[in-house]
Amino acid sequence: MATTTVEETQVKKAAAKGQKETPEIIPEVSATSSNPLEELRKQADLAYSSYLGAQRKVARAYREREQAEVASYKEVEERANRECDETIKRALATRTERDRSAKEVYERALQASAQEYEAIVDEALKVCRQTVQQQWQVTNELSDQIWNIFQGNM
Repeated sequence: MATTTVEETQVKKAAAKGQKETPEIIPEVSATSSNPLEELRKQADLAYSSYLGAQRKVARAYREREQAEVASYKEVEERANRECDETIKRALATRTERDRSAKEVYERALQASAQEYEAIVDEALKVCRQTVQQQWQVTNELSDQIWNIFQGNM
């Protein structure tokens, strides 16, 4: 007759539920057991309990390995993100500096352009005044000559 101890039942239930840790209970093998089938059943229970324990250890090792890989991945990802952020900050600083430098060059070019414009306008006005003044002198001289001719003074 097969009898199952409370402890053996708990081991089987825990194994069926997939619990992480259950105490490994070693069924006692009676030295005076008269039933060889009972003896074999107990040995099978012991072997099965050992198998379940080993299976739990393997599962735990896989979980730990997976957690280590996830942690490693997160660390690499965080490092890559930090490096990316730093690179972007440097690029932004470079762009800001280049923008500032370009604005300075642009302002100097505008200033030079304005100065050149003023110089050209001043020169054009000077030439215009000189031309008008010369023409005025020529016109006055001609008017004087015509007036002298009209008056008969040649």
